[in-house]
Amino acid sequence: IAEKFAGGPVGLKTIAAAISEEEATVEDVYEPYLMQLGLLARTSKGRVLTPFGYKHIGLKQPKSEGLGL
Repeated sequence: IAEKFAGGPVGLKTIAAAISEEEATVEDVYEPYLMQLGLLARTSKGRVLTPFGYKHIGLKQPKSEGLGL
């Protein structure tokens, strides 16, 4: 999400296609885990990388992207 989609927001279908995975698998397996770790958040516009997610992967969060926390 950080590199391909500038941190988001990005839709479930787009994420699934980008990683060649079924939407249900992304939504039921990957997403809950990443959200529990605090790396990903769901918004009304799509999935976004959290400030902690940026820190975790060693990237600086753009000021206009993500959650704005």
